[in-house]
Amino acid sequence: MAKTIIISNRLPVQLQISNGDITAIPSVGGLATGMKSVHSGGDSLWIGWSGLTDEEIPEELAPKIDKALAEHGSSKVKLTKDEVDGFYFGFSNRTIWPLFHYFLEYSEFELSYWETYKAVNQKFADAILEKADENDTIWVHDYQLMLVPQLVREKRPNISIGFFLHIPFPSYEIFRTLPWRREILQGLLGSDLIGFHTYDYERHFLSSVRRLLGLEVSFNDIYLEDRVIKVDSFPMGIDYKKFSEAAKEHSQRNESEKSELQKRLDTHKESAPDAKFFLSIDRLDYSKGIAKRLKAYEYFLNKYPEYKEKVRLIILAVPSRSNVPQYKLLKKEIDELVGRINGELSTVSWTPIWYFYRSMPFENLIDLYTSCDIAWLTPIRDGMNLVAKEYIATRTDKTGVLILSEMAGSANEMNESLLINPNNFEQIADTLFQAINMPKEEQQERNGILQKRLERYNVERWANDFMTSLVNQKVKEDVYVSCRLSVDLMNTVMQDYIKAKRRLVFLDYDGTLAGFHNDPQKASPDTALYQLLDDISSQPNTDMYLISGRDKETFTKWFLPKKYNMIVEHGVWLSQNGEDFHMLENVKKDWMAKIMPVLESFVDRTPGSFIEEKNYSLAWHYRNTDPDFGQKRAVELNTVLTSLIANDDLSVLNGNKVMEIKSSNVNKGRAAMRVYAEQDYDFVFAIGDDWTDEFMFQELPDDSVTVKVGRQKTQAKYFVDNIKNVRDILARFAEKR
Repeated sequence: MAKTIIISNRLPVQLQISNGDITAIPSVGGLATGMKSVHSGGDSLWIGWSGLTDEEIPEELAPKIDKALAEHGSSKVKLTKDEVDGFYFGFSNRTIWPLFHYFLEYSEFELSYWETYKAVNQKFADAILEKADENDTIWVHDYQLMLVPQLVREKRPNISIGFFLHIPFPSYEIFRTLPWRREILQGLLGSDLIGFHTYDYERHFLSSVRRLLGLEVSFNDIYLEDRVIKVDSFPMGIDYKKFSEAAKEHSQRNESEKSELQKRLDTHKESAPDAKFFLSIDRLDYSKGIAKRLKAYEYFLNKYPEYKEKVRLIILAVPSRSNVPQYKLLKKEIDELVGRINGELSTVSWTPIWYFYRSMPFENLIDLYTSCDIAWLTPIRDGMNLVAKEYIATRTDKTGVLILSEMAGSANEMNESLLINPNNFEQIADTLFQAINMPKEEQQERNGILQKRLERYNVERWANDFMTSLVNQKVKEDVYVSCRLSVDLMNTVMQDYIKAKRRLVFLDYDGTLAGFHNDPQKASPDTALYQLLDDISSQPNTDMYLISGRDKETFTKWFLPKKYNMIVEHGVWLSQNGEDFHMLENVKKDWMAKIMPVLESFVDRTPGSFIEEKNYSLAWHYRNTDPDFGQKRAVELNTVLTSLIANDDLSVLNGNKVMEIKSSNVNKGRAAMRVYAEQDYDFVFAIGDDWTDEFMFQELPDDSVTVKVGRQKTQAKYFVDNIKNVRDILARFAEKR
């Protein structure tokens, strides 16, 4: 039976060693909660690090650990202390974390960290491969394991793999500073589906893929040679019911059932009924903006001094990565800020800041959520921020105000909160004033909308949506107009090829027989290609035509000595059996003088682009330009040309990073049909990769074997993934001598 394998850096259980025995306790919150619906029953397995290094595990306890984890549907990846230091504390948290959160000054590009990161990712991949069958579904989580999808794909090319990044993906300008940027992207592209919390992160990722790898991106699909990868946003929710019901139970407790923290909060509420509690909960991390929040709080109290002794800021900073230098410095800075502000502003009966540096049990979190009037969550950069959602879920009477940084991923879904720029102290102070004075009716209206949305799109829905999308991605090939030219289908084609009395074969060149090159003149044929073409063209009763948009001078140099049949410039020129080219169509070229200045102006304004002047057409190439800018200019040029040539019987062909202007009465389909009419052919084969080849696929008889290179929608009956597949087909034809 097919199973789902979840992979994350840490397992969803905590191991405790006591008196020579092992206890495994399920983790709460975050990913562990979110994956409950996926990680259930006997059809799933969770693979990750146990939290204990090899050095910390006594040899005799190892089997007990495996057994304890197995009871929770988990399997461990063994890591040494050095591996944890280099992979987790090193590359993950001193390179990727600061870089992806835009703290470039904190990023350390150490080769030793990278080497350990690669080695540990290979360990995780090996652990998956050991447990996975071909029909299983793999879901890899987060920035610690970005190489795993491709490492698994190399060994199991047909397995279904999803990846979700739980932190921001930075803009191209930030990401490009990473020395191993291409390797990271290639690692992620081993997935079938890549998920992010927001569209912004998705957009940044696609931009980096286009610019750094030069891959074709259409909307949110990335086209590799043999696969299509979907990229999408799935905003993570919370276990809404858990927080909402906990808050309801909390409100019904009598005095003896209350926690010590709640009693203390109640005492202060009773002593100053009009006072407002601000709540700030974060991990102690520089991306959370805690120091700036403290300074903004001081700014607010100085701008609105009437609120001194009437507000209190409760800060809960959960310890995090305390052995990383920046975090030690951050803790020191926050300790000093809290001490200074409290020292300068405190009175006998009022301390402006309550500061907790520790983790709190779930019960105490509910105490804080339900007791604080205003949640003030202003990270400088945050992948999502679930605390904002948890606070809203606990407001059972719909009161309370959420102030949220617009830099948090959750801000995209929570427009009813008060959104602020965490760097704008003036705006923050005014927003705090607005929150304190917001009428109860407005609070309830805003929170009512938020609660409905959060209840509907909870964490279980997030997980199920991702898994549904991953399953759909694997069956996506069914939506293509053409079907893959499989081994079985190719065998049938070969039977028809062998028994045919007269064969006609049309072969496009660029993107079909040879790869693209930044300089078109350098995409010349190799020895292996010449051999294949020689073998096919020399077969009796076989007419092979190279059919291309190339100029006749280039094809004369490359192929005329071979005496191949050739059609060039999209059907203007024909050469048969080594004869010089002659015109198939009577076309004009007087229009070129009018169009050339337009193309030259676009070359001047689009660095990297250039004009290829053919005998009867003009081509504007933009393969060497910035992908986004080149595409923008191409759309602009298309608009200009369409209006300019409206009355000139000209066409604009949009090819692969090239735009060509030519006469409307010339195309590959028209030329192919003229050749087809010369003989009584009972087998016709045509293959090409470009939009210009669609004319040929459309015009040839219905019983022709038409093949598209690539997975775009097409008039062709079949498709293959890449040039290697094309060469394989030609090799099959060449065998029949």
